[in-house]
Amino acid sequence: MHLPIKKLHPDAIIPQYAHAGDAGMDLYGSETIILNPGERGIIPTGIAMAIPKGHVALVWDKSGPPLKTGMHTLAGVIDETYRGEIKIVVINHGKEPITIERGKKVAQLLIQPVVQPLIQETSELDETPRGSGGFGSTGL
Repeated sequence: MHLPIKKLHPDAIIPQYAHAGDAGMDLYGSETIILNPGERGIIPTGIAMAIPKGHVALVWDKSGPPLKTGMHTLAGVIDETYRGEIKIVVINHGKEPITIERGKKVAQLLIQPVVQPLIQETSELDETPRGSGGFGSTGL
């Protein structure tokens, strides 16, 4: 499988896998962004891509930023038909302003297959031992 990536800005960084066997490739910001506590923002990456047919790109946090700064990614589904700039929606859950420098890793991207089942309305669902139990029903 190939993932065609187009630079939209000359200084954009093409996503890369940091280690062989990694699930996610690193995404890099193409602009410096400052986020105050509680503030949401968009980090442009300066790239566009052609996600392979039958796949989706999923944006996930890197492990360090949420722990160190409180930065968390939001809105992480990129469909195969999208050809615009990849932008990362983030929120600052921390207590201090965060400066996300241009060229720094901001998130990771996973390419995954998509299954689209045929949707069928029904009046009954099969029974399971769990049933409708959720939100702590297994004892946290």
